This record gives sequence, C-alpha cells and structure tokens, in this order.
Amino acid sequence: MKNLIADVHTHTLVSGHAYGTIREMAKAAADKQLQILGVSEHAPGIPGTVDPFYYLNLEVIPRELYGVKMIHGCEINIMNDGTLSLSQEYIEKLDYAIIGIHCQCYENQGREINTENLIKCMQNEKVRFISHPDDDHTPLNYEELVRAAKEFHVALEVNNSSLIKKDRRWNCIENYIAMLHFCERYKVPIIISSDAHDPSYVGNFDLAVKLIEGLKFNEDLILNTEVDKLMSFLCN
Repeated sequence: MKNLIADVHTHTLVSGHAYGTIREMAKAAADKQLQILGVSEHAPGIPGTVDPFYYLNLEVIPRELYGVKMIHGCEINIMNDGTLSLSQEYIEKLDYAIIGIHCQCYENQGREINTENLIKCMQNEKVRFISHPDDDHTPLNYEELVRAAKEFHVALEVNNSSLIKKDRRWNCIENYIAMLHFCERYKVPIIISSDAHDPSYVGNFDLAVKLIEGLKFNEDLILNTEVDKLMSFLCN
C-alpha cells in the first residue's frame, strides 16, 4: 500500500484529555514525514473540552508548521435528537468537520435510529468524515450508512485507535470488514486516521493498514494516499 501522507483526526491538550500542543503534534507529523496534519478538537459534549469560542480564532495558527500543512477541523458529537453538538456559526470557521457518536453524550437508540441520526448530521455541508463507526454499543446499518455517505460526499474512517482498544469496542473488526465491503461496492472513499491524543501517536496507522491490506481493499478509495486527492475531496 502507498504511504499515507495525512492524519486528519488528532487532538491537542485543549480537548481536555489529550496531551500535546499544536506545535508538538505538528513536529511529530513532520518526524513521521506526513505532509498534512488535521487538528480536530472535541466539540461540546465531551467533558473538559474547549469552549466553542476557540474556533473563531483559528486564522492565527500558521498554515504550515515544520513543513507540514495544517488544516483545522472539529470532531462534533451526534446528539440523540439527530443534531450536532456545535452550532453552525462555529462550524463555518472550520476547514472540515468530523462527526461521530460518543457514549459521553449519546444513548444507544438501536441500529436504525442510530444510523438515521448519523445520516441527518452528515448532510451539513462542512461534514467530510464519520469518526470510528465501529462499535456495537451503538450499532449501525452499514449499507445504509455507506449509501448515504456517497450521496452527501462524506468519507468513512478506519480508526487506528479503535483497533488498539478493540476489546472495548464491540465487534470493531467485524464492523470494519462489513463497512469496507460496502465502501467497495458503492465506491465510497475512506480515510485512515490515528485519532492521536498524544504526539507519539500521530501518524500511527499500523493496525488499520494491516486490516485494509488483509482485505485487499481498493487503494483508489483511500483519500490520504495523495495530497491532491485529499484536498480535492475536502474542497468540493
């Protein structure tokens, strides 16, 4: 498989339970020879995370640090009423949004309603990625999710951190296998992410790559193998 050139799902210390500064994360990305780093702090709903006011001042952060292109996102929570946990005035300041279900602010409503809530939220024009859709604590209908992702120009994530802690994420590997099957069937792109909460984990994709290579997944559908492919997806 081609080398991965970007990590778009990472957190700095302002997320409340992560441990690096933006510059420490960027230096780690440079050391891993990544070309793009996306910093995507947690939105309201996760204990201790940053106040939304943070997103109004992203323009002061250099667009390049240590030779790495910096892009600004947010990992926004899906709420039980099918809305996002960050208001639109802040979402507008982002380069991209990642959306996902977190048990800290979501109660399982069953496979079909969980899927329906995700699909509602992915219709926001800034949403480009679904984070860690892999845990049967909040089960999903993968065929419906993938078909909606195609319709709304959203990529699905294979999250390396989930695979590290797979024993806590019910049926994680089986769910990724099902999801990737439908991604190939419907030609829906994926993103491979570290979900790093410390500089030492930036660019850590090893378990995700092993899974994808074992399935002989179509590499043309992996966004972060080429800079132009990823940036075109983000900008369209």
